[in-house]
Amino acid sequence: MIVKVNNLVKRYEELIALDHFNMEVEEGEILGLLGPNGCGKTTAINCILSLLNFDKGEIEVFGKKMTPNSYDIKRKIGLVPQEVSVFENLTVKENIDYFCGLYIEDRDLRKQYVDEAIEFVDLKDYTKFYPKKLSGGLKRRLNIACGIAHKPKLIFLDEPTVAVDAQSRNFILDGIKKLNNEGSTIIYTTHYLEEAEKLCKRIIIMDKGRNLVSGTNEELKSIISTSEKVVVGFSEIGEEVVRKMKSIPHVMDIEKAGEDYIIKFENGINNLANLMEFIHKNQLIYTKLHSQLPSLNDVFLELTGKELRD
Repeated sequence: MIVKVNNLVKRYEELIALDHFNMEVEEGEILGLLGPNGCGKTTAINCILSLLNFDKGEIEVFGKKMTPNSYDIKRKIGLVPQEVSVFENLTVKENIDYFCGLYIEDRDLRKQYVDEAIEFVDLKDYTKFYPKKLSGGLKRRLNIACGIAHKPKLIFLDEPTVAVDAQSRNFILDGIKKLNNEGSTIIYTTHYLEEAEKLCKRIIIMDKGRNLVSGTNEELKSIISTSEKVVVGFSEIGEEVVRKMKSIPHVMDIEKAGEDYIIKFENGINNLANLMEFIHKNQLIYTKLHSQLPSLNDVFLELTGKELRD
């Protein structure tokens, strides 16, 4: 076990930021840590890194108790914070060299690591640029390079793709997969649920300082009541028809989304067949109809009642 957090409590006067929070991270996995704004994700990370004192609980990293003076453990850890944290008066290469130098004393080895980090994030054409001359996506890449240049075994990535374009986002995600394939264990927080769904082996959903559930994508989807969603576009339909539609077996809820209706079914079989029978019986005309399995967003909404991007 790379990280083990047991009954972690962190208070800010009357506010309980972490309420007996628990987390385990296995070697070699990408763990997604998800939750609405203010749920305690960043606080949990800062406590694990001993950047914050906490009121109660135990934290072990690499099998040892984590303390502010655990420099032997911290050398194996990389942090990519949510806010871009680089020096504006240093060039791209000088920034990466500085942060790498905090862990790697050997000059030749540090030069090798810095060059490899620049290559990894594809900033070789920008080594002499100052951060203010970089686009948002390039700054994010620099932020990542500064956090991983010393080749850490455990990497914390806190919202690394916030406010970047689609091309930069895909580049960053591919880089995270590569880091994992090369042996790094990764703890990943994001507001983009589709990223977590594609990237993470296991996911923890937390809210109000507590971890609500943890498991693989499939395990999380199996615990919610929604088993299937059908999206139907009707050319014309009245409220009375919608009310009758709710009597179809296993229908939990019907939501209107623009010109479409999203019909949520609980566990059952023949959901689509039952809906088609209702449509034909009531001589309804539809413009589209397709079925969807539950998504991670459905899990999140059912457990927390909140949009992750709030």
